[in-house]
Amino acid sequence: MNLPLVHRAPPPASPADFAHLDLDEEIRRLKRERNAVFLAHYYQDSEIQDLADFIGDSLQLAQAAKKTTADVIVFAGVHFMAETAKILNPTKTVLVPDMAAGCSLADGCPVDQFKAWKARYENAYTISYINCTAAVKAETDLICTSSNAVKMVQSVPADKQILFAPDRNLGRYLIKATGRDMVLWPGSCIVHETFSLKRLLELKRKHPSAKLIAHPECEENILEEAEFIGSTAALLGFVSRDDADTYIIATESGILHQMRKAVPHKTLIAAPPENESCSCNECPFMRLNTPEKVYLALRDLAPELIMDPVERERARAPIERMLELSQ
Repeated sequence: MNLPLVHRAPPPASPADFAHLDLDEEIRRLKRERNAVFLAHYYQDSEIQDLADFIGDSLQLAQAAKKTTADVIVFAGVHFMAETAKILNPTKTVLVPDMAAGCSLADGCPVDQFKAWKARYENAYTISYINCTAAVKAETDLICTSSNAVKMVQSVPADKQILFAPDRNLGRYLIKATGRDMVLWPGSCIVHETFSLKRLLELKRKHPSAKLIAHPECEENILEEAEFIGSTAALLGFVSRDDADTYIIATESGILHQMRKAVPHKTLIAAPPENESCSCNECPFMRLNTPEKVYLALRDLAPELIMDPVERERARAPIERMLELSQ
C-alpha cells in the first residue's frame, strides 16, 4: 500500500493571487533554483506543454524520467505517470501539481481484484499496461505502453498463457496484431471509449480525403475504420511524415497542439465524442493540472508523491524489464 501522500501546499489560491505574477518566468526561475525538470504528457493543455522541458507519451516520459539528473521532477500528467517517475528515481523529489489527476483505467483495476483474477490462472504471465497503479505493477511480470506493447507481447514465450490488464481495447488490438491469445481485464479509458463511429463516418463524408488515425485504446469499431493505429507519439509521427493534407484524430485532443506545430499547413480534426454537448475527447484528469498549480508545486515543493519503499521496488522490476526490451 502507498504511504499517505505528503501535502504541504498552502490554502487554495484564487486567480487574484497570481495577477501580479509572470507565471512563465516564475516557473522558469523556480526550476533553476530547485534544479527541477518539468515533464508533461501530450494530453496536457497547450500552455502546460509550452512550459515543459520534455513532452511525450508514457514510454517517452518513463525514459526521460530514467535519464534525468535533476533533483526535482514536476510531473504534469496523471498519478500513475508520476508513480513511474518515482519508481525509477527513488531518491528524487517527485511533485504532482494536482494529486486528484487520476486515470479511469488505473481506478478500474484495484490491486486486490487484480490479484484474485491472476490467481485463477496458475503459471500465467501477466502484462500490464502502464496505465495502472504501482500496486498492480508490483504484481505484474512485465509492463507495456501503447508504443511498445506489440514488442512486449512478442517477448513472452509462445507456450506461456498471457493475462493482459487493464485495457481490453488495447488487448483486443494486440491479439489481432500478434496472433497471441490473451485473457483480458475488462477495463477501458473514459476518453477513448467515447468516440462515436456514426459521427466519425459523418466527418469522413464531409472530408472524403481525410485519413482517420486512432489510438489502440479506442473501441474495436473505431479501429476497424482507421487507416493508421498507433500510440500518441506514433500518431504525431504519422501526420508529420504522411502525404495527406487532412486527418481525423481519434485520441485525446491535447495531441493536436504538437501536431499543429509540426504540420501547420495540414488540417487536423479532433474525433467527435458521442455527446455533442460535452468535451468528452478531453481527459478531465489530465486537465486538472494548470500553470498556477505547477508554480505552487515548485514554490512549496508540494504536493510530493511518497511511496511505500517495498511496493516501489517490486514495481520497479517489470518497468526496468520493459525499458530494457524497448532499447
